[in-house]
Amino acid sequence: MVDAHHHLWDPARGYEWLEAPELAPIRRVFTADELRVELAAHGVHRTVLVEGGRCHADEVAEHLAIADSTPQIAGVVAWADLTDPRLADTISAYRRLPGARKLVGIRDQVQGRPAPGFLAEPVAAKGLATVGAAGLAFDLVVRVDQVPAAALAAAAAPDVRFVLDHLGKPRIAAGSRGLAEWRTAVAPLAACRNVTAKLSGLVTEADWSTWTVDDLRPFVATAVELFGPDRLMFGSDWPVCTTVASYGRVLAALREALPPLTDAERADVFGGTAIRTYRLEVGST
Repeated sequence: MVDAHHHLWDPARGYEWLEAPELAPIRRVFTADELRVELAAHGVHRTVLVEGGRCHADEVAEHLAIADSTPQIAGVVAWADLTDPRLADTISAYRRLPGARKLVGIRDQVQGRPAPGFLAEPVAAKGLATVGAAGLAFDLVVRVDQVPAAALAAAAAPDVRFVLDHLGKPRIAAGSRGLAEWRTAVAPLAACRNVTAKLSGLVTEADWSTWTVDDLRPFVATAVELFGPDRLMFGSDWPVCTTVASYGRVLAALREALPPLTDAERADVFGGTAIRTYRLEVGST
């Protein structure tokens, strides 16, 4: 079983987004030791550690070092700027860091870029090609209005493995309106066979105080319809999820929200897709 999306951080290291008042409960250090407790409690064997919005190369070194000493962390998605003219050199430098064998992907904080069409711009296409040439996946952390440009980028770069984080952040709290808006945006992206998606970050897109599994169910069912189980993967989004629900509650909610699947399809969602997409070396469990 693989958790394809979680974070670790120390706010003192400069995570400005954590200064939002509603994020006070998670404005503290989260360590690999604390993560291991959650994994053991819920039968999760391996994980993918994803950059946390610090947007600094120092975080990459720290995360790879943590992964190097934590067998449960099978892969690291590191931050890089797609517009960096020396992106290839930046990735090469990452590969010389301790723990670099666990570097499996790159993520740019695209959601923080104002332009909805950024990913369809030539400068982004050049960066994406560099990521693909390095043999790494590219995680798409995007707003719903940026999903159409992501679809154009994925269609133009069929040799790049794209991973849609948090299903593209649908407005679950908006109910049927949010579902219709998101489905229209995400369907062309899902049609690209080089794109997989994470069933992650959903509880924090719902109403934090009143959400139920029923709120998540139509979005999860639509994701299964559009992507198929073989291109979907579970991600806890821990510790961000704890603003709304515990690790165990997030996992249970996803299991409940999924439509009927075969054992093989469930195995894809809860491990197989992540292992294939990120080319994880999971070893013995």
